[in-house]
Amino acid sequence: MILLGVNIDHVATLRQARRAKEPDPVAAAVLAELGGADGITVHLREDRRHIQDRDVYLLRETVATRLNLELAAYDEIVAIALKVKPDEATLVPEKRQELTTEGGLDVIGTEAQTRPAVEKLKAAGIHVSLFIDPDPAQVDQAMDLGADAVEFQTASYSEAVGADAVAAELAKLRTAAAHAVGLGLHVHLGHGLNYTNVKPVVRIPGVEELNIGHAIVSRAVFVGLERAVREMKQAMQEHYPDRRK
Repeated sequence: MILLGVNIDHVATLRQARRAKEPDPVAAAVLAELGGADGITVHLREDRRHIQDRDVYLLRETVATRLNLELAAYDEIVAIALKVKPDEATLVPEKRQELTTEGGLDVIGTEAQTRPAVEKLKAAGIHVSLFIDPDPAQVDQAMDLGADAVEFQTASYSEAVGADAVAAELAKLRTAAAHAVGLGLHVHLGHGLNYTNVKPVVRIPGVEELNIGHAIVSRAVFVGLERAVREMKQAMQEHYPDRRK
């Protein structure tokens, strides 16, 4: 069964809107795990717009499943990751002017920054994933950099309009996933996935994990976080193919 990593950044976004103490993303992580999350994902951005340093350190102490820390290859943030020692570190692109992460990390064009970060994280015993576009050339470079996993950005798929466009994006994800698996990389997917568009992607062979945040936190406003996570797990399970057939 594909694992579900729940991104709780937007819980922190709500807290930071008032520079208040609540809602606490650490409490959210506990509820997400009670709802069936297989891991917790947070992005410690350079501008600290949502998740704060305090959150990351407390999450390391309290997360009972797996902690995935998303970060850009900035020396300051990498240094924090080396202290926290998350179960996984996912290197992502980052721009101050963006609302959320836009597209995958160009690991070919950013090799000079990305390679040292990967090496430092791996030397500390941290599993390293690279958030990239579903492009075989990017996959090859991820392998060359020494990554353990790749997370393919699904924004292009999630934002596609029309059956043909959706099918084309799914085909890209299938091809890239097969290529990554062939190289021995673990395959994750994330960005823009929701309770509806998650159904086709769970059928892609080789995918081990989905990282989903906005849709779950949005649903949680109405039904609570535990239930929102359970409903996402149910949506994934209902459409996961029985590979024993």
